[in-house]
Amino acid sequence: MKPFISTSFYGFFKYITSLTLIASPWLFHLVDVSSAALLLPMYIGWLQLILTIFVDTKFSAIRQLPIQTNLVLDVVMGFILAVSPWLYTFADRNNGTAFASALCFGALLMFLGIFTKHSPFLTKSIRSTTDLSRLNG
Repeated sequence: MKPFISTSFYGFFKYITSLTLIASPWLFHLVDVSSAALLLPMYIGWLQLILTIFVDTKFSAIRQLPIQTNLVLDVVMGFILAVSPWLYTFADRNNGTAFASALCFGALLMFLGIFTKHSPFLTKSIRSTTDLSRLNG
């Protein structure tokens, strides 16, 4: 399968996603659920916002970080966010809102990390070990 999300859309959408993650404890009434349900989306949201400012896309202010690095970090942070309701045992609290928001945002981050163009998960490497051995020998 080929990546289909453009880097322009990715750069713009990451600002919306990170700001929503930062505000999610108040948007989804997670303030009284647990400290993990409150702080983890905020921490990941701030990290995502900082990464978005520094990644090499059209909408970033400081283009220093390669997009492949950011995409890998998206998948890792998305996985952590998606499993956090079970890891920190708040999956059954707040009528499942805490569980649903963490799972949806985690899945969204993983989806963006995997299906954005230049993703290291679906894009073949330019040089593989067979190419290097052929060049050397």
